[in-house]
Amino acid sequence: MVVLSVFVVAKPAVGKTNDEAAGEKTPLVRFHAWGGSAQVNGYLQWVAEQVKIRFNIELQHVKLADTSDAVSRVLAEKAAGNHKNGSVDLIWINGENFAAMKKHDLLSASWVDELDNFSLTNPDENPAVTKDFGEPTLGMEAPWGKASMVFYYRSAHFYTLGLMAPKTIEELLRFSQKSPGRFTYPVPNDYLGISFIKYAALALNKDNRGLFYQPANDKSLNAVLPSLWAYLDALHPTMWQQGKHMLRQASQLQRLVGTGELSMAFSFTASEIPSAVTRFDLPEDVRTYSMQDGSLANVHFVGLTYNSKNKAAAKTVVNFLLSPQAQAKKQAVEVWGDDTVLDLESLSASDQALFVEDNIHPSALDKSQPTILLAEPHSSWTDALREAWYERYGARY
Repeated sequence: MVVLSVFVVAKPAVGKTNDEAAGEKTPLVRFHAWGGSAQVNGYLQWVAEQVKIRFNIELQHVKLADTSDAVSRVLAEKAAGNHKNGSVDLIWINGENFAAMKKHDLLSASWVDELDNFSLTNPDENPAVTKDFGEPTLGMEAPWGKASMVFYYRSAHFYTLGLMAPKTIEELLRFSQKSPGRFTYPVPNDYLGISFIKYAALALNKDNRGLFYQPANDKSLNAVLPSLWAYLDALHPTMWQQGKHMLRQASQLQRLVGTGELSMAFSFTASEIPSAVTRFDLPEDVRTYSMQDGSLANVHFVGLTYNSKNKAAAKTVVNFLLSPQAQAKKQAVEVWGDDTVLDLESLSASDQALFVEDNIHPSALDKSQPTILLAEPHSSWTDALREAWYERYGARY
């Protein structure tokens, strides 16, 4: 990928002068975002350098171990009556955390349409950028990137076994039955663990899929859980360590594939697979693909808190995050590999060229192959499925 080193971003924000966007000589914008990825941290450092040069804005990445920590901080500030001088300006969120902030009125509303670059997402044709796990965003958060579940496998293992990589949830079970101990998933307290449960539930309930995009209730759970339980009851005894021990953290999946204990695993970050191969954390024979019966996908967002004291400057930062230059930089596999939320057909030819990838790694996902994207269920399903899973299987773990 070729990304120019000198960029032009026309305006700091719609209808704002440079002075208004700055708000003060050098405004400080505190961006609370998960800090567990070297790639994400490096990208945000680059963003900070860019907004300082372009807009004289000081961007501070406040690294979080858990996004809910920042949500709790804003909630505590509201309870204490701190409505104008909050310690969180921007927050990287989606799913449950967005639903919580929306419920408690912790985010500024109807500001996203003010951003010049939001139009480049073509929201009328891409409703995913205005819904977060089924919840309408109401302009409370701007889309930043998107991700989908991918599977990766040791091609040498499958060749030796005379098998093809499974392409559906049913084929995954048949593979695990033929090659026991070669697959597992984390417990659903882990993000990837609950993501696998949601993918399985969606893939196994094609006729009832619409239920997942409404709030979960006893009736809808009773409609979809029988097929999920039948599947997991059959899968668990065939998994790594006969399903008697399950991983607590998703990071252990990659380690077990690297050591050869697992033949395949899955991730929500396709770019981390070729990166791991480059670092020799995974062997060269690893290949990445998407399931043919659907890939669980979601958009992640940047929210602006209701009590930020530098809202104009924060909007300028988000507008830059949505620029073709910043989105192309973020999508580069060697930088982060996070897919753009921009509608590439809406961009100029020169901006589209920023997203052209060269020298694709052999372990990288082939993005030319068609993929069925399964939107994240309504946010209520995360807790509902997790609680139901622990009620049925939790005593073992």
